[in-house]
Amino acid sequence: MRKTIPLLLMTALVVASCGRVADSRFNPLNWFGRAESRAVSAGEANPLLPRRALTLRPAELDNRTPVAQITGLNVERLPGGAIVRVTAVSARQGAHNVGLKPVLDETVPADALRFLLVADQPGYPVGSEPTRRINAGVKLTDQDMAGIRRIEVQGAQNILTVRR
Repeated sequence: MRKTIPLLLMTALVVASCGRVADSRFNPLNWFGRAESRAVSAGEANPLLPRRALTLRPAELDNRTPVAQITGLNVERLPGGAIVRVTAVSARQGAHNVGLKPVLDETVPADALRFLLVADQPGYPVGSEPTRRINAGVKLTDQDMAGIRRIEVQGAQNILTVRR
């Protein structure tokens, strides 16, 4: 009885101190912070002008358009990489063929990855927000994320950013 009470008190102290690990960098769920939203500047929002039109072959043309608004961005760590999950609201119902296209131009800093969320968006009438909600994701390897401090996903109206 004399040995069990101090042992139980020490165990309770150790378990209570584990709560600080939840806020530390050792917790893999804290490797990327919360998503931040910002408005798209006029120079970034012209999806009609391809940046590398001369290098694209006709078979590689992509007629998908940017999704209206990015509402959620989450980076989940995996062994060997991470998964970037995006939730967005399309301008119209029936969006399909959703994908995250990497943006490769001079405006993206060297320590950042930027993706453009695109989809085929037919001309169906606009519906309620739950019927226009779409999800997309992309897997990144540790080599893809080497030296990356920030991941951005761009839509037609906003950009969401997650930082390490």
